[in-house]
Amino acid sequence: MIVRDGIYYAAALAAAGFLVAWLSGVAFGVPLWLLAIFCLNFFRDPERAIPAGLVAVSPADGKVTAVNADSPELQRVSIFLNIFDVHVNRSPIAGKITGVEYRPGRFFSATRAHSSDDNEQNVVTVEGHGSKVVFKQIAGLIARRIVFSKQPGEAVAAGERVGLIKFGSRCDVLLGPEWEIVVTPGQRVAAGSSVIARRIDQGPHGD
Repeated sequence: MIVRDGIYYAAALAAAGFLVAWLSGVAFGVPLWLLAIFCLNFFRDPERAIPAGLVAVSPADGKVTAVNADSPELQRVSIFLNIFDVHVNRSPIAGKITGVEYRPGRFFSATRAHSSDDNEQNVVTVEGHGSKVVFKQIAGLIARRIVFSKQPGEAVAAGERVGLIKFGSRCDVLLGPEWEIVVTPGQRVAAGSSVIARRIDQGPHGD
């Protein structure tokens, strides 16, 4: 499956390639056709098997760059997405969206730690099963548009599609002490299917 935006970009680039090829020769259209193929690959949206149970799944494809305790009450998992990763974002837990806050900012490289605070970002809060999880869609050096398709008050399932960040970016997930982080820096994760944390304050059925 391809995100609709990717189809529009690819179609426009392919059409431009045919026009340039007709006017100047086939060789001049090739770069535009390659860009069209890149867009189709970038905006791919594969189906994912969502794990069951009281777990938090990754909101993004990419590489875990940091796992930090920001305070005794707050843990952070940072995930960097390069331009070849799937950029569709998914909800880390099931629950209700209780907050969506857009924060304007800079466009530093998303690999830098300070980009979590300084870069343009969308901060989303999801509450469910007695827990609150915050995740940030953070623009990077190339990414210039954050898309979020849900509204405060809407219910979401764990692993449900909620938006995307275009062309390279970062996602941070903030979890409370009721969560045990199960990923480590350097690990690759997939949105919706990779477990990044497990609840430690409740039984397997939410007891």
